[in-house]
Amino acid sequence: MSKTNPGRFFEDYRLGETIRHAVPRTVAEGERALYHALYPQRFALHSSDAFAIDCGLDGAPLDDLLVFHTVFGKTVPDVSLNAVANLGYAEGRFLKPVFSGDTLRAESEVIGLKQNSSGRSGVVWVRTTGFDQTDMPVLRYVRWVMVRKRDPEAPAPETVVPDLAPHVAAEDLIVPEGLSFAGYDFDLAGERHRAADYEIGERIDHVDGVTIEEAEHMLATRLWQNTARVHFDATHREDGRRLIYGGHVISLARALSFNGLANAQTIAAINAGAHANPCFAGDTVRAWSEVIDKAAVAPGIAALRLRLVATRGAAFGLRGEDGAYLPDVLLDLDYWALLPA
Repeated sequence: MSKTNPGRFFEDYRLGETIRHAVPRTVAEGERALYHALYPQRFALHSSDAFAIDCGLDGAPLDDLLVFHTVFGKTVPDVSLNAVANLGYAEGRFLKPVFSGDTLRAESEVIGLKQNSSGRSGVVWVRTTGFDQTDMPVLRYVRWVMVRKRDPEAPAPETVVPDLAPHVAAEDLIVPEGLSFAGYDFDLAGERHRAADYEIGERIDHVDGVTIEEAEHMLATRLWQNTARVHFDATHREDGRRLIYGGHVISLARALSFNGLANAQTIAAINAGAHANPCFAGDTVRAWSEVIDKAAVAPGIAALRLRLVATRGAAFGLRGEDGAYLPDVLLDLDYWALLPA
């Protein structure tokens, strides 16, 4: 009997099953330092204990996307080791801040299955929850993945496509316990723009760009313990190129958005996301944002619903006349962020 794990194929999933993912991981200041080295991350709440304490927290929480990547990485061996593509995200909510020394683990429930017409692959929907060492949920999201079949002749399961909300409602956003912007220091945060200064429909060119190198994206993917072969094994793709983990692009774009959204201190929800085109080492990534909505969520705290687009091209380009994403667009992410009202 083989001792190695080839990963799950489409026919291995069962609707309603819960997968407990290995291996729990304690995250600490080393992860924060590496995260800030990999991305031009400067949001004050995640950078400074003193700033976070002045905002009512016990110290600086670890970056929201650092938590997302860690939980996501736990799921890869069971969900996307044999994936053709990661297709999308929905209903993502950050439920509790994670601090240095916390231990994260993950579980996923299979909530949808649909075999593709080719019979060679299918789409799997999972709802993943990340827990801390007290078994409190810190993050929950849905993602769907196209997964290869081991045997194209294996019978197709009953098709079940989950009914997912188009976005997280503002009233369902979680404001971290104790968070207050009453004594917020705009000078130390880097900009003076409150939520009231942004208009729905406003678009922001974040100006800066970063060229991705092979070493950094492979280091990042190893940091998150993401074992998907397309990110490491140059023989796994016919073109011999390592595909950059989509989360690396998300973090890079979020960090670039500091220039224009420096007070969007914490991500409260991920409404939707699409990795529009593949990204490879040597690409120079830029970012722009559009304000979709805004809402008051607590005294002195507002939420902005933002579209964040990562691109190799010019700002504000998104789709062509045919409705398809432009070839330079890498990421289209819809999320809620919290900032001073």
